[in-house]
Amino acid sequence: MGEWGARCLLAVVWLLHFLPLRVLAGLGWWLGGVAYGVAHRRRRIALRNLELCFPQRSVAEREALAREHFRWLMRSLLERSLLWHASPARLRRLIHITGDVGLADREERPVMWLVPHFVGLEVAGAAVQLFQQSRGFDIYQPQRNAVFDAALKRGRLRFGRAEAHARGVSIRKLMQRLRDGCSFFNMPDQDFGGKDASFVPFFGVPASTLLAPSRMARLMNMVVQPVVVTMLPGGQGWRVHFAPPLQGWPTDDAEADTRAMNALFEQAIEAAPAQYLWVHKRFKTRPPGEPSLYG
Repeated sequence: MGEWGARCLLAVVWLLHFLPLRVLAGLGWWLGGVAYGVAHRRRRIALRNLELCFPQRSVAEREALAREHFRWLMRSLLERSLLWHASPARLRRLIHITGDVGLADREERPVMWLVPHFVGLEVAGAAVQLFQQSRGFDIYQPQRNAVFDAALKRGRLRFGRAEAHARGVSIRKLMQRLRDGCSFFNMPDQDFGGKDASFVPFFGVPASTLLAPSRMARLMNMVVQPVVVTMLPGGQGWRVHFAPPLQGWPTDDAEADTRAMNALFEQAIEAAPAQYLWVHKRFKTRPPGEPSLYG
């Protein structure tokens, strides 16, 4: 898509934020059904992931789960219009916080928010800016389209308490931001290749998983707090749960910590399986000598 096409699409996104959430939710639910029918490649990836992670479920059950996933996914995309453009007061009414959202404001040690890739992930970024005072940063994948990339950063950072560093930023710079008192919004549950990673189980399937969360948390003596977003039905909004800080994590065994992290994410996914990001090739990287799991 060219520059003008991107600008037109972003104008539509801006217009959508004037709609009530229940209308956006209904539109996204309908579009998700359409997307499930036409997005053949992403549908195959989602179904394969579900087959690998939930082999005990029937084919019909997994297909129903994938169809529901696409509906939540399309809802989340449309609802970014609110996250990027709605007033802070409106967002505070729609974001329902559970747990200790103010931990980072009170802690003397740096805080790592450990956030799995649920489709409502963007809401957590807004929540940590709207409901607490300390600054935070994340690492993001730059978009190929420069217009979209600028819009993404502008939308995520508009409340003035966050920073976005492009993937590939030096570890030295991240460490300095932690020493400066920033919290780290960490989303480590995707396949980033085999570098600095270990193959640990994810729903029983060896998955290349970064060792960096454990190593960074130990090196910087960080407090690690899991954060999970659940999208609520209709116009009810979103729930962001700030769990109690992990006890006994990290340890001096980064691989054991990474196993424990994946097990923690599995528990959260079991509670709302259709809302996890199944369209990502979580098992793309394989151990040496193993064939691709995606055909």
